Amino acid sequence: MGLPAYLTKSSSALKPTTLLRHLRFMSNVPENTVYGGTEASKPTPKSNANPFKLVTLLLWLFTDTTPLFPISLDEMLVHCRAVARGAKRPLLVGDLPFGTYESSSNQAVDTAVRILKEGGMDAIKLEGGSASRITAAKAIVEAGIAVMGHVGLTPQAISVLGGFRPQGKNIASAVKVVETALALQEAGCFSVVLECVPAPVAAAATSALKIPTIGIGAGPFCSGQVLVYHDLLGMMQHPHHAKVTPKFCKQYAHVGDVINKALVEYKEEVANGSFPGPAHSPYKISETEINGFMSELQKLGLDKAAASTAAAAEKIKIRVK
Repeated sequence: MGLPAYLTKSSSALKPTTLLRHLRFMSNVPENTVYGGTEASKPTPKSNANPFKLVTLLLWLFTDTTPLFPISLDEMLVHCRAVARGAKRPLLVGDLPFGTYESSSNQAVDTAVRILKEGGMDAIKLEGGSASRITAAKAIVEAGIAVMGHVGLTPQAISVLGGFRPQGKNIASAVKVVETALALQEAGCFSVVLECVPAPVAAAATSALKIPTIGIGAGPFCSGQVLVYHDLLGMMQHPHHAKVTPKFCKQYAHVGDVINKALVEYKEEVANGSFPGPAHSPYKISETEINGFMSELQKLGLDKAAASTAAAAEKIKIRVK
């Protein structure tokens, strides 16, 4: 079955079979059986195009308390719109916030519609697991909206899971991961996120599925990978964040150290008066205009302001010399 049109948004003028070969390089998904629901239309030819790319943006907004429960749909839409304004080529996938799709299929469809219409996303992601969420995924797909599923550790369900705990570590749990992923595929999902499961379990799910898997803490055998960029860039330096940074996350940089160093230097230079100096005070006023300005200030009875003007002008002159 062909690759779905929404997966070829950023693709080149390659034929579908060639695109699937590129996907094959990322995983063990069979080249000729990638499932995508309806048959795909041919990609629009583009010159100087790149090979197939699937870029997903999982819009999670972390609070100081880490759980995602407090995030409202309106808050999520603000972030969706911000990303949509800047990212034109990637496939944008917006997470459905907790409490916006669990009550009924109608609620799930209404929320998904808003994510696309008001948020500018191309698809939505929801955390699957229970029968009701799989039913919701099916309803959203039938409404004409692309859905990415999510199994394994599902952060919105931590109150049931007993915290941020890996899944699939015993026979029953491992089988449930695979079965849930298959159910989401059957519901029409175009891809499934596998989070915090042992690599062999992720490999089994990826092999069993006809749709791509995106791993996060699930080993190297998934179709693709995702990490929270704050984690991989080492942006967050607060001790609280250090405690909750996942074990599976590799830090490719320590941007937070650079940011902290810059902020400390800025604070010190402001405190000792070296910033802003002449080089960063670029807007000039002639000596004639300064004298006229001070005269006007004195007429207004602002002698202190006039004196401050004269002192500042003299100090700038001294610094320039």
